[in-house]
Amino acid sequence: MTWLKRTILSVMPNSLATSIEAESRAWMMKCEGCGYEQSVWHRGGIRWKAKGLRSYVRTCVSCHERHPQTLYLKK
Repeated sequence: MTWLKRTILSVMPNSLATSIEAESRAWMMKCEGCGYEQSVWHRGGIRWKAKGLRSYVRTCVSCHERHPQTLYLKK
């Protein structure tokens, strides 16, 4: 767990920390080049009470190339 996640979750009540983790695990980043998906939580981030779709150009952890990565809520 990153130091930022540890710090934020340490000051939150346990029920709220659980909610943050569950929602962050539901947000996915998908590489448009190779199709690899990984949750925001596993990428080291937190996404909570967010809406909408976003797209970033990042280096994919699977194919190691720069491609647009779409951030979306998996239901």
